[in-house]
Amino acid sequence: MAHLGLVALLVREYDEAIDFYVGDLGFELVEDTARPDGSRWVVVRPAGARETALLLARPSTDEQRARIGDQTGGRVGLFLYTEDFARDHARMVAAGVRFLEEPRHEAYGSVAVFVDLYGNRWDLLQPRRAE
Repeated sequence: MAHLGLVALLVREYDEAIDFYVGDLGFELVEDTARPDGSRWVVVRPAGARETALLLARPSTDEQRARIGDQTGGRVGLFLYTEDFARDHARMVAAGVRFLEEPRHEAYGSVAVFVDLYGNRWDLLQPRRAE
């Protein structure tokens, strides 16, 4: 196995999700293809990333709809790595991204928890460099 390619994330509507992930978080839209069943294949990823991306998936059942914003039971489930925490944190705050805490500096790096437009918890994380 070479790498993890896609992680599916349930969203209410494709366009509002694209606006958030591309507009507010600064991701790039990799693909937006209409499918015969009326759904779309929408893939976004952090700008410059080449491996793991998000598949923005509209739910098809009531059970899936109930999971929008709570796919990980209220814990941080997605980790957005950065090489410049201060720059990306400031850019995201200016774009209106809601952080649940002030930045902290832990033994493993600089981190702050934010939520996406549905309430899923993410870490913005700059890992500490090995000395």
